[in-house]
Amino acid sequence: MLNAVIVVDDEVSIREAVQQWLTLSGFSVQVYGRAEDCLAELPEHFPGVILSDVRMPGMGGLEFLDRLQRLDPDLPVILLTGHGDVPMAVDAIRDGAYDFLEKPFSPEILLRILRRALDKRQLVLENHRLHEQADAKSRLDATLLGTAPSLQVLRKQVLELSQLPVNVVIRGETGSGKELVARCLHDFGPRAGKPFVALNCAAIPEQLFEAELFGHESGAFTGAQGKRIGKLEYADGGTLFLDEIESMPLAQQVKLLRVLQEQRLERLGSNQSIPIDIRIIAATKPDLLDEARAGRFREDLAYRLNVAELRLPPLRERREDIPLLFSHFARAAAERLGRKAPVLSGAELSHLLSHDWLGNVRELANAAERQVLGLSQAQPLTIESGQSLAAQQEAFEAHCLRAALLRHKGDIKAVLTELQLPRRTLNEKMQRHGLLREMFLPSSE
Repeated sequence: MLNAVIVVDDEVSIREAVQQWLTLSGFSVQVYGRAEDCLAELPEHFPGVILSDVRMPGMGGLEFLDRLQRLDPDLPVILLTGHGDVPMAVDAIRDGAYDFLEKPFSPEILLRILRRALDKRQLVLENHRLHEQADAKSRLDATLLGTAPSLQVLRKQVLELSQLPVNVVIRGETGSGKELVARCLHDFGPRAGKPFVALNCAAIPEQLFEAELFGHESGAFTGAQGKRIGKLEYADGGTLFLDEIESMPLAQQVKLLRVLQEQRLERLGSNQSIPIDIRIIAATKPDLLDEARAGRFREDLAYRLNVAELRLPPLRERREDIPLLFSHFARAAAERLGRKAPVLSGAELSHLLSHDWLGNVRELANAAERQVLGLSQAQPLTIESGQSLAAQQEAFEAHCLRAALLRHKGDIKAVLTELQLPRRTLNEKMQRHGLLREMFLPSSE
């Protein structure tokens, strides 16, 4: 339950008395003698109530109320008034004040009004939090596309981990979207306004790695002209994304571990220790602990990085998402290239669904762009061996439904007519195969 109260009054005796009453009643109290000082230190979305005198030197209580209303219209403000200020206080309530107390007032009345105001504040903040969560979920759904159960689990994990100050390891095959997931962990969390810095550990020569990561002072080594800020320092306050971290040289792993333990670094050629605040998100294909057991990665660093782990499913494990993803990439490519987005035939869709996509989402995006350019060729059919007849029938049924929905651009009535199915049967089959009408609508809808 919220219990924070700010008291603003120029009279020391009143401030001290109110602070004592409220503290003894279990409130967390902060006092100010001037409204200007309170405004300078007031945190965004203050989780409590403000109690303010009306008549004060400098900024008075009514002007203070007006400034607070502009910052946060839902912040409860209770005004303390003298007898002659009551009509003014009534007008202030019409202007947004929560309530007013006429001096002298009893502690019991003050406590009763404060508790009501805090209850209201708690409801407002909870409502804001739920709206923010819903908005974040909606934006994440539009970023990490897919209806497969594994994608739904992944989005839930990303939303939860984005709010936590922990390092994360993302495991996935080439082209499965590791950097996109890393960006989501950054963009949907409290570090979103700070830098997101990406570094591919496999793309940097070993002799340049330390300077790239830690930066250097002028003259630190041959060719080091001028001071250079390294990736770690540049990401201060934000997120450092280390892709293919299994390729990081062992010597640099030791130094990175020290930075993570101490939250400080030293540039090459410098003795000055610089404090930093960063979150590390590392991406890898192999298991880092397996790499450690093989002597290719430091075990202590692996544990330091792998506080939480996300596994990205390869595209062949979520084939139901292929039509949606292909359509998304094709529309984006068509808009970028000034072409018309292609409509796939049933045969073309079957080819897409049966291909293994070893390059995962990246390969699919390339295939969509080639289709827009008219350069695509039919993908070879790769039928999985060992499937039962029932499993093959299910797969063929899903292919037919996708093809019909794609042909008719999500027009359910047209699909019902073509496939000669009752509406309820079509709904059940679409639900079973993870098909949504929205996946097949034209981009304008």
